[in-house]
Amino acid sequence: MIKEPRPGRVKTRLGRDIGMIRAAWWFRHQTARLLRRLQDPHWDLVLAVSPDHEGLSSRIWPAHLERMPQGAGDLGDRMARVFRSRPPGPVCIIGADIPGITPAHIARAFRALGNHDAVFGPAPDGGYWLVGLKRVAPPPATLFQDVRWSSEHALADTIATLPGLRIARIDTLHDVDCAADLIAARQP
Repeated sequence: MIKEPRPGRVKTRLGRDIGMIRAAWWFRHQTARLLRRLQDPHWDLVLAVSPDHEGLSSRIWPAHLERMPQGAGDLGDRMARVFRSRPPGPVCIIGADIPGITPAHIARAFRALGNHDAVFGPAPDGGYWLVGLKRVAPPPATLFQDVRWSSEHALADTIATLPGLRIARIDTLHDVDCAADLIAARQP
């Protein structure tokens, strides 16, 4: 899931620390590196873009990658739309602001879906950098309802929307929300 890297519209918490132009620049280049790194013949890489019209016609992102609009609503509405709109089978959603993601992380997530219904890549702040669903049946109607986004409760709240499902967790990775996260991401 990506946003167009426009100052003041992307990475605004980071922008409050380092400036909106620098935050948008970081996001654009971080995402470009991530997309190059994650292209792999074992999975389809699809960009869920926002804002819809601008993202679908953007020349910033690689033209060969499939794009789909995120649509309206909060983060949960938009992620649920991705899960419900893709063909049957496993789907993993990641954010673009996690510098440490490698193809091995994505492969681990898909392997976990072999014997689990859902998989999460936790973040140290109580959120998550990856959510995946096996999707042998439609996602629960409760998916992402009442999740306290951008809080230490996001992962626990999301898991609570998946009653009765077998859930796996993979690696914990840091996302970048503020300048301190940017500095931590540079550490080995």
